[in-house]
Amino acid sequence: MPFWSTVCVAAPLLQASLGPRGGAQWLERLACGEVRAAVVLPDDGGWRYDGVAVTAQAGADGFVLRGSAAQVADALGADWLLVPARLDDATPGLFLLEPAALAGDTRFALQPLDTLDRTRPLAALRLDGLPVAPAPALHARGDIVAQGLARAWWHGKLMLAAEQLGAAQQCLDLTVAYASERIQFGRAIASFQAVKHRCAQMMVLVEATRSAVYGAAQAWEAEDPAPARLDIAAASVAADDALRFCAQEAIQLHGGVGFTWEYDPQLYFKRAQAASHWLGGAGAALDDIAHHIDSGPEARRTA
Repeated sequence: MPFWSTVCVAAPLLQASLGPRGGAQWLERLACGEVRAAVVLPDDGGWRYDGVAVTAQAGADGFVLRGSAAQVADALGADWLLVPARLDDATPGLFLLEPAALAGDTRFALQPLDTLDRTRPLAALRLDGLPVAPAPALHARGDIVAQGLARAWWHGKLMLAAEQLGAAQQCLDLTVAYASERIQFGRAIASFQAVKHRCAQMMVLVEATRSAVYGAAQAWEAEDPAPARLDIAAASVAADDALRFCAQEAIQLHGGVGFTWEYDPQLYFKRAQAASHWLGGAGAALDDIAHHIDSGPEARRTA
């Protein structure tokens, strides 16, 4: 299900860009499950509006969209495609396209990508002079769109960390269940100290990540969510490490058979590898943390 792309990214973008009244009718349809939505996020690994690659040129009857996006999550099954674009005056605009209505238009193309994690499909978007009418397509413009894009990015990053946490927990649960059933040398392998230690290390990472994700979520719910970005970045790094470690250990403690398609650990391993690159990955999160430390008052006093 494209829950993450629809609820965790598209919904906060609409909510922040359109406001409570303007976004109510659109958010209600998302909440009811009537439609699925995908967002064209910047390709530069950052959340800032400067990374938007689509332009919207004003014309007599509306706008003409040009540009491309290398990877758009869940775009192929989406009923709505939310496209942030740069207008003629360099201000941002938010366009809503319906891929089903544009299926026969050669100026609009969604190309499915052959990816490692097939449970979350990606597609490449190309807009080659696509004309759109302003009334149904342009939903918002100005700084509020840039703010909405930033909010969607950080909320999506927080929810991605929560998803990674859940996947890491499932890797641990699968491994403990398998180790309790697998008999070797006349006893369950879960009784061997080496196996216990490796499962314990998985649990330590899972619990540390849980605390980081819960703390970031609490900070996000505060009246001013801007300071929560540092907590979200830290939770993102912890979740990335936890899922990759737990997925690898799940395969190894399944006796190596976990890499085969008959066993579920291979699905979590693929998700771990793919998720480590989404929304800038741990590298971008560490950059955000380092930038905060370098520019903070404590750093200046220390220097």
